[in-house]
Amino acid sequence: MQWPAMNAGLGIAAMSYIAVDYLRHLSPKWHSRLQPALWSILALAAVFRVPSYRHWSAEFRSAIPFIASMLFMLSALLFEALSVRSVTAVLGLDWHRNTAPLPDTGQWFLLALNEKLPAPIVGILRARIIGLHHFLMLFMMLAFSVLFGSVKAPGLGLGARYMFTMGIGRLLRAISFSSTILPSARPWCASSRFRVPGYPHRWAQKYYVPYASDHGAISQLLRSDQAYVDIGKPIGDYQPQWGSMSFLIDFLRPTASEGPSWFGLLKKAGGGCNDLLYSGHMLVAVLTAMAWTEAYGGFSSALVWLLVLHSAQREVRERHHYSVDCIVAIYVGILLWKMTGFIWSHEIRHGNKSLIKFEKIKSRLIQASKDSDIDKVRELLKEIELSSDEGKNQTTIKYARLFRSATIIFALIIVVLAFTLTTDG
Repeated sequence: MQWPAMNAGLGIAAMSYIAVDYLRHLSPKWHSRLQPALWSILALAAVFRVPSYRHWSAEFRSAIPFIASMLFMLSALLFEALSVRSVTAVLGLDWHRNTAPLPDTGQWFLLALNEKLPAPIVGILRARIIGLHHFLMLFMMLAFSVLFGSVKAPGLGLGARYMFTMGIGRLLRAISFSSTILPSARPWCASSRFRVPGYPHRWAQKYYVPYASDHGAISQLLRSDQAYVDIGKPIGDYQPQWGSMSFLIDFLRPTASEGPSWFGLLKKAGGGCNDLLYSGHMLVAVLTAMAWTEAYGGFSSALVWLLVLHSAQREVRERHHYSVDCIVAIYVGILLWKMTGFIWSHEIRHGNKSLIKFEKIKSRLIQASKDSDIDKVRELLKEIELSSDEGKNQTTIKYARLFRSATIIFALIIVVLAFTLTTDG
């Protein structure tokens, strides 16, 4: 059974945020006024609800899974950043300039729709209504809504599930696009964003270049199953002094003009300039929509899914991804979310102990009431009361207050960082 939406406030707040943020394209002046006001109202509303929130014990039990999931996700993102730079650098800039994009029937379909649909509809499809940071903010609002009873507690449990699922999705994505290197739908991308060498890495010089287009060489390679072409001495790369991190040189292929730091190269990686199967933006969008649907439901969840579809067609329309990247991201995101329900779920699994106890003895309590067995009813109610008291004694009031303050401050910092670091997409 779906967890029912307690009120429409969350949906209204979410759609108001999307509408206000879109004003940056229509009226930057009004956007600069309304956006800070909206965020201030939402932040103050959350802070004022903290004293009346009654599920801090559940939040405390979810703190360790939350932190562990966050560290796992950050590790996955680091591995993904290394992989993004590696697949862009390994074949060199000349390959990126000279390799044509793959044929994409999804792009053809959207171009055909531009000719058939009315101009206002095409304008809506082209509009930059929602981006990566919007979906992240929608999830933040969903997690914070536990304070208002709109979503089942604990909010940290919901956040842990989101980040753990995101980490798995990012690892699978990095493994996927590293396995087979696909050309970008934007051939100019690598030249404008990366300073990697123009020639291939020595591995590609030996194992790819001699057999890239010569049919005879490919046939002989299949027969011998060995890289038989002697390429002589391969062209070497610049070797910076990275100490214990020097093993990354073969993967990142730095140049002298990019500075001495290996971590600086990763910060410039961005979304990469190959086709990265599957779309990371769409993975974020789908996971947000899945969390919204399960935790809140209602009409607003349908609107979130419409925004997911709008974002998908824009990814293809603007040639950030091929159609297959978006399609795979959608079903991978759905399946991954379904697989991680053990961390947090709308079902009563990790909630209040008294509620769990009540669910266990509910049938016995009903039977005792039917039998008019007052002593049995009192005994069962006493069990629930003892279970509730046990939960209250887990932490002292002092540490509970400290945990509340630390949780709210940390969560607000995460919101600000997520918003500022992903505003550019």
